[in-house]
Amino acid sequence: MSTGYQEFLAVAEQAARAAGRMLADNRPERLQVEYKGAINLVTQMDKQSEAYLVERLSSAFPGHAIVAEEGSVIHSGSEFHWYIDPLDGTTNYTHGLPIYCVSVALERAGELVCGAIYDPCQEEMFTATKGGGFFLNGKQMFVSRETELLKSLLVTGFPYDIRETTEDNLNNFAAFAKRARAVRRLGSAALDCCWTACGRFDGFWELKLSPWDLAAGVLMVREAGGLVTDLDGRPFDLHSGRVLATNGKIHGQMRGVLAQAKTE
Repeated sequence: MSTGYQEFLAVAEQAARAAGRMLADNRPERLQVEYKGAINLVTQMDKQSEAYLVERLSSAFPGHAIVAEEGSVIHSGSEFHWYIDPLDGTTNYTHGLPIYCVSVALERAGELVCGAIYDPCQEEMFTATKGGGFFLNGKQMFVSRETELLKSLLVTGFPYDIRETTEDNLNNFAAFAKRARAVRRLGSAALDCCWTACGRFDGFWELKLSPWDLAAGVLMVREAGGLVTDLDGRPFDLHSGRVLATNGKIHGQMRGVLAQAKTE
């Protein structure tokens, strides 16, 4: 394993685990739910988790830039930039559905270099460093070996403005539902990436995501031997919100379906 980013990863892993346990152990019976959009929720636990993570990372690495989902921002001239999703899967969390996580990622000079994603419900810690591989609870994991889209299990999600936009991903979902073995929708893009990285899914696509949704997970897919691009096969841009992440072997087939769905 590469040791170049182990100091950063150790803190990210500890912070993500502590925040995840906070979410799981302190979920109140009545959550104070606010609306960022018609179906885009935020709770007091999102905010508490974020406050803890920002304090932990800024204390450990003063001067680093930080951007977190619920609005915490620390600007600096540092080449190090942290992305924090304090609760990915808020809708699941508010309904008591045990599919959510905490995601922490570090970018250095525009390149993703380490990430930690913790699922407190399954007690699964996913970690990766650039050039150092992808691990689940300390065991190195890899993407699946499936080569046929017809036999593949895929995962996706839908944008929060699905009620107002025509770019709602429903055409792509319908196309893959007929061409893959099955398509799932978990409600957490970070876990979608993790589960693709460890071979539970063969491919993941989505649009209209934010950098904190994808930063850690994209690195994990890459370090597990997978391929990550734009939906059109162009180089992945963390700020575009569009991602196609696969085991690499079905990437071209998925691109073909996405291209065809544009014209249907």
